[in-house]
Amino acid sequence: MILIINLCKEKLHYYEFVKPVEDILKKNKKTFSTKHYKQLNENDLSKCDKVIICGTSLKDFEYLKNLDKFNWIKNFDKSLLAICGGMQIVGRLWGSRMRDKVEMGFYKENFQQNFLGMIGEKEVYHLHNQYVIFPRDFTEFTKSEIPQAVKHKTKEIYGVLFHPEVRNKELIEEFAKL
Repeated sequence: MILIINLCKEKLHYYEFVKPVEDILKKNKKTFSTKHYKQLNENDLSKCDKVIICGTSLKDFEYLKNLDKFNWIKNFDKSLLAICGGMQIVGRLWGSRMRDKVEMGFYKENFQQNFLGMIGEKEVYHLHNQYVIFPRDFTEFTKSEIPQAVKHKTKEIYGVLFHPEVRNKELIEEFAKL
C-alpha cells in the first residue's frame, strides 16, 4: 500500500495537488491511502510500503512551520517520493536552507541519468517560488541551476521540485513499481 501525504493547508488545493496523484495510482490499480500530514501517525507509516509526499500551492508554506511532523523521514527505511514541497521538506531535514526563485510553467530539463524512467531532455511543469540546494548525501539528476530531481545516496528517498502529476505521470508510475 502506498501512503499519500497531503501538505495542503487549504482543502480545495487537494484537488490540484493530491487527487491527480491518487488518479494515477487508481489507473495503475495500486492500493493507496491518503492522509494529511497533521493527522499522520506511526501506524500509517508502518502499514505502508511506500510514501508519496505531494506538493501544494505557491503561497502555502505552513508545512515548513511544522517540520517536526516529518522527523520520521530521516529514519524511514522504505521508498519515498517527495514532490515540490515534499522535496523542500527533505532538503530542510538534511540541513539545507530555502532559496527564492519563482518558476512557473513548462521547462525543459535534461536528465543526465535514469531517474524513475526519465532520461534525456523532458518537458516538466514547474510551480514553485523556493528551492533547496542539497548536501552531498544526495545525487542530482538534472543539470540545472536549481536541483529538479535528486535521490539520497544510500536511502530510497527521491525528490522532484517539478510536478510529475501534471506532465510526467510515468515518473509516479515507475515509483509505484519499486
